[in-house]
Amino acid sequence: MRYTLVATAVLVAAAVNAGAATLAIAGRANSTPSLAAANRFVAVAWGAMRADGTSDVYAAISHDGARTFAAPTRVNDVVGQASLGAEQPPRVALVPRAGRDPEVLIVWTAKSQSGTRLLYSRSGDGGVSFTHATSMPGTDAAGNRGWESTAVDHGGHPIAVWLDHREMAHSGGASHTQHEGHDHAGADAQKMDGAARAQGSRLYFGSVDNVPGAHALAAGVCYCCKTALASGPDGAIFAAWRHVYAGNIRDIAFTMSRDGGRTFTAPARVSDDGWILDGCPENGPSLAVGADNVVHVVWPTFVAGATADAEPALALFHATTRDGLRFSPRERIATEGTPRHPQLTATSAGLVAAWDEQTASGLPRVVLARLRRGSGPAGVSREIVSGSARAQTPAIAASSEGVVIAWAEGTEPSVIRVERR
Repeated sequence: MRYTLVATAVLVAAAVNAGAATLAIAGRANSTPSLAAANRFVAVAWGAMRADGTSDVYAAISHDGARTFAAPTRVNDVVGQASLGAEQPPRVALVPRAGRDPEVLIVWTAKSQSGTRLLYSRSGDGGVSFTHATSMPGTDAAGNRGWESTAVDHGGHPIAVWLDHREMAHSGGASHTQHEGHDHAGADAQKMDGAARAQGSRLYFGSVDNVPGAHALAAGVCYCCKTALASGPDGAIFAAWRHVYAGNIRDIAFTMSRDGGRTFTAPARVSDDGWILDGCPENGPSLAVGADNVVHVVWPTFVAGATADAEPALALFHATTRDGLRFSPRERIATEGTPRHPQLTATSAGLVAAWDEQTASGLPRVVLARLRRGSGPAGVSREIVSGSARAQTPAIAASSEGVVIAWAEGTEPSVIRVERR
């Protein structure tokens, strides 16, 4: 059964730049965009929050490489059903269909009486209508879950990974969606029980088609950091997340599957960063796979200051792997200010990353960079794409028209900006 909910109070204005557009639901706080592209077909999903704090998921579709968009459609059929955040936006994926536009799949987090759950909805008519929201198979359990990432595997099946607290609910422990703290300096290193506490937090993998069924890939994950999921040209599936290692060290872990998600390799540490933190950074990794099957990982971590009297700071790093077991030495990406929410995509011309960074002015801005290893700081052709207004939580995708980037901009009202680069 399908329904159509087209927004009646919608701003869809072309920007001055012919390659830019503005998407927004009037009177709402528009935020947390995600993107997917296939040739010239581009889908944007985002959250629109009312003054009472309840949120809905909206989607808008372009058939001309993000030059213009159709009017947004509300995805969730129950009003105010979405529970979203900077590290858990509504995720959009495109399922290929021979001779037709792709099917649009959107996954988001929603509240329930027993905790948060994952819902999805599909559109086979270019975002004009969506099916009624359905629980992701394997997520109707007690406790909270979220921070999901989606992809489409080599066979055209939508897949997802997410963080899950069902074990905490079963054991009677706390099941929360809030971080434990923001002591980024790591001064509380005497609290060495973080890894033990995190054993109730797990990484799950599942499929919309429920083949294979949902199953846990790892225990001891850092809750409140987004996950990353990608499918390679050779059919392999890759996942990355922030893991809690002994001593409250919060480093990035990685796993892969070569049998369609039925089994995964033991988690491998991408880089021994040694970030000690008794809390969640709310700043997870991103993945992209090149045509050569090289997997790229970009992530933020804490580093010491350049001089003895300099304050420690967050920095972005890039590493690669060919076999999923060994990773190249990390290379730092040139940033200015505090980088957050990195996103990554692979194009025919190379790797492109985006993130937001908070500068001395206090306002975050959105940056896009072309990445190349072995050239010193990995940022090449770094470009600030946002203007003077607050800009954050970017999303990027590669289309046949070039790289498409979206971000949330402004405060009252906030809108979703979309540009081609």
